[in-house]
Amino acid sequence: MPGSEERQPLLAPAPPQQQRIPDNALFGKYELGKLLGCGAFAKVYHARNVLTGQSVAVKIINKKKLTGTNLMSNIKREITIMRRLRHPNIVKLYEVLASKTKIYFVVEFVKGGELFAKVSKGRFSENLSRKYFQQLISAVGYCHSRGIYHRDLKPENLLIDESGNLKVSDFGLSAVADQIRPDGLLHTLCGTPAYVAPEILTKKGYDGAKVDVWSCGVILYVLNAGYLPFNDPNLMAMYKKIYKGEFRCPKWMSPDLKRFLGRLMDTNPATRITIDEILKDPWFRKGGCKEIKFYDDDCSMDDAKIGGGEEEQKGVTSLNAFDLISFSAGLDLSGLFESSSGSPAEDGERFISEETVEKVMERVAEFAKAEKLRVRKKKDWGLEMEGQNGNLSIAVEVYRLTDNLVVVEAKRTGGDAAPFKEMWKNKLRPYLICPNDQSISSSMSSPSSSSSSLACPVNEC
Repeated sequence: MPGSEERQPLLAPAPPQQQRIPDNALFGKYELGKLLGCGAFAKVYHARNVLTGQSVAVKIINKKKLTGTNLMSNIKREITIMRRLRHPNIVKLYEVLASKTKIYFVVEFVKGGELFAKVSKGRFSENLSRKYFQQLISAVGYCHSRGIYHRDLKPENLLIDESGNLKVSDFGLSAVADQIRPDGLLHTLCGTPAYVAPEILTKKGYDGAKVDVWSCGVILYVLNAGYLPFNDPNLMAMYKKIYKGEFRCPKWMSPDLKRFLGRLMDTNPATRITIDEILKDPWFRKGGCKEIKFYDDDCSMDDAKIGGGEEEQKGVTSLNAFDLISFSAGLDLSGLFESSSGSPAEDGERFISEETVEKVMERVAEFAKAEKLRVRKKKDWGLEMEGQNGNLSIAVEVYRLTDNLVVVEAKRTGGDAAPFKEMWKNKLRPYLICPNDQSISSSMSSPSSSSSSLACPVNEC
């Protein structure tokens, strides 16, 4: 009929299309792309997370090639180390996967490639060299504050992202504080010949932080000169130059940079410049250096607020029999019930408290604020506190033991043992154990208050 239109049936909305996962996707998650690099034991591929579209790099290690070597322990250590590191100038480890024959590292894809490839095309200006060196020191200082020493710093292990920022990679030869011998030194001979510190050549032990600073000095020289400070076709001749500290600076280097390099590549590790001194050096600070902080900058005090609602309560981990056994040495559960006379362990301690989970975490946050410590939320009921200079890092986690008791665990997660023991034994521990006996200010100033120790809650159990 005129003036009337035949109505079209309404079409039902099409169901959302499910993303098709390629048949060859690694573990149904990563689609491998082009080969980025190849070594004796591993290959690195560009890949895409098919679920999120994110670009990543996948390092594939053939287990068979590791047979008969000690490299498996290096790989395990590298995984442990990289999981602990969160810094804008360090390549992120997303996850580790494994099959019967291969190990897969899924890491951040750094699009710009190696710093070595860029500097091999021509030396950098002093200002650009300074920018990269500042970012390198930020990453290295962050690692040192957590008891991690890279030991193989060189331009081939430094990557540049698409924004022109430096990223430290390859922690395969890194050492942790646990490897330090009773003499206070590391003894494993490792590193790349042109970048090793002279004390490594003596085979008498070395300080991991000092050898990293030397390598940073060699890198800075290479960035601005365009060639190595110590070089010789004969390896032993090159080692002699390193041992004597024989190098010449090109004429285009400023007097301030020459002086600075002399301090970085001081053959005496006792007088070699430290990270703290580097941060104050005029050459390093020239041009308005941004403040460098050796802590994770992904969470502030405000982000670490402690909740107390039902939803948060669900996140509290309740301990079962297996957890208790894992906390103990063998089947001795005494580690849960520290005596008042026992001294806190070097790297951690646990105790029982009758306080609620929320109250314990509130007091930890109060303590951190009073001591001006940086705070980052750790899991649902845990906080990690860090000193502003990075020399102290303490994690506190709370687990439910019964309806009326919780286990409080404190661990040193970075920095030196001495500041941890001082802070924990004389300040935080007494404040958490007997909160009703004193205010936070008296806890800060009264180390003797720790004498009451754990007696209150434990004796009532």
